[in-house]
Order: sequence, then C-alpha cells, then structure tokens
Amino acid sequence: MSRILLATSSVLVLAFLCLPALIVIPMSFSSASSLEFPPPGFSLRWYESFLGDPRWLLALQNSVVVALLSSTIALLVGSVAAYGLVRGTFRGRALIEGVFIAPLVVPSVIIAVALYIFFAQIGLLGTMTGLVIGHTVLGVPYVILVMSVAIGSFDHRIEQVALSLGASTSMMFRRVLLPNLLPSVFAAWIFALIASFDEVIVTHFIAGRHDTVPKRMFNELVLQVNPTITAIATLLIALSVVAIGIIVLLLRRGGVRMQSLT
Repeated sequence: MSRILLATSSVLVLAFLCLPALIVIPMSFSSASSLEFPPPGFSLRWYESFLGDPRWLLALQNSVVVALLSSTIALLVGSVAAYGLVRGTFRGRALIEGVFIAPLVVPSVIIAVALYIFFAQIGLLGTMTGLVIGHTVLGVPYVILVMSVAIGSFDHRIEQVALSLGASTSMMFRRVLLPNLLPSVFAAWIFALIASFDEVIVTHFIAGRHDTVPKRMFNELVLQVNPTITAIATLLIALSVVAIGIIVLLLRRGGVRMQSLT
C-alpha cells in the first residue's frame, strides 16, 4: 500500500509540474491573435515573430554569449574548488564549501541586490562583464556539486600511483584525472549553462540596458501579454528537456547518480 501511495503521489506531483507546459506548448502553435486555449488552429506565426524581431534576436545573442562565458568560467573555478574541497584536509573546509554553495540557498533577490551594490561601486553595473561575473557566481555551485561527487568517486590511489611513477601534477590531471571525469565535466558545464540561460532576477538588477531572453520575457509580460512569449517558453522548455537528458546520460557514463547530487 505504501508503494502504491508513493507512486500515486509522485504521478500527481509530476502531472502538476507538467501542466503549465501542456498548456503553453499548444498555445505557441495557435493561429489566434491573442492567448487562447484550446488553440483555434495551427500556425507558426509566433515563432516567426520571435525569429523576425531584431530585439529578440539581440536578446538571444546576449543570452548565448553570457551563458557560454559564465558557464566556462564557472567550470574552471568550480572544478578547482571541488578538487580542493574533496582532497583537501585543511581547517574550515566545511565553511568554505558552504560559502561556495550559498548561491543555491540564499534567495536570488538578495544576491542580486548585493551584486548591484558591489558592481555600482566598482563600475561594472550595466556592463556585459558584470553580467558574466554575476552569472558565474550563480553557476559555480552547480559545478561544485557535480564535480565533488565525481572526484570523490574517483579512487585517490590512482592519482598517487601516477605521481609515484614520475608524472607531474599537471600531467596527472591531464592524462589520468581529467579523462576519467570528462562526462561529469560536461554535465557540470551544461548545468551552469542552463542556470545562466534561465536566470532573470540577477540579470534584471545588474544588466542595465543589456537584454537577455528571460529579462525581455519578463519586461514584455509587465507591459502586455504577447503570445510570442509562448513560443519562446516552448523553446526554453525543449532546451531544458534536451539538456537534462544529456546530463543524465553523461552522469551515468561517468558513474555518478543523480541522487548523489541531492
């Protein structure tokens, strides 16, 4: 009976989470001139509106550039930090790990206000550089979570053997550790990439005149309900589903279970 109740509740929760997508996706293909469900007919007009609007394309370009840069920097910083936290034996390790993971726990609006004040003082407010740094701060915790599990699952004795056989530390990283952790590295990078691409609160505070897709979606919804939003939301849903599928495959290949990240 307990298994039946657990399965039933899980299905109900999953259906509740998927319900908005089941409404938004059909509406993105609607032929109506306004939001209407069920759609009266099939049309790609809202996708054409998105791809034909220079403002949306500029926002998409900014989102892609910021996501690629911030996720790559977050991967480098987070991987090095994860290795130090897993292999290190220094005092205050738990405190430092908590500081790195804090952006996942602290409300985004608090991080946004803090970055706003800090960037205003150093002249990075409203710049692409500041936006990349802000998104990097949000992406590092995802990288640390994934890479900490991956590094912790890798036998430390293999690293010691490589070093004892004459390999330098850099050679051990390049030829022993990195090839074995490569699936987890890509999974961590995708996590940071999606976190950056979907971010709206921090972006709204520090981006200034620079638009990203989520920020422009938010601004459009404030001014009017534009059906183009449904087409963009459908594309973001598809991107997220594909990214999650790739992450699961990469983590399985790297021997990391999703339960280990929670």
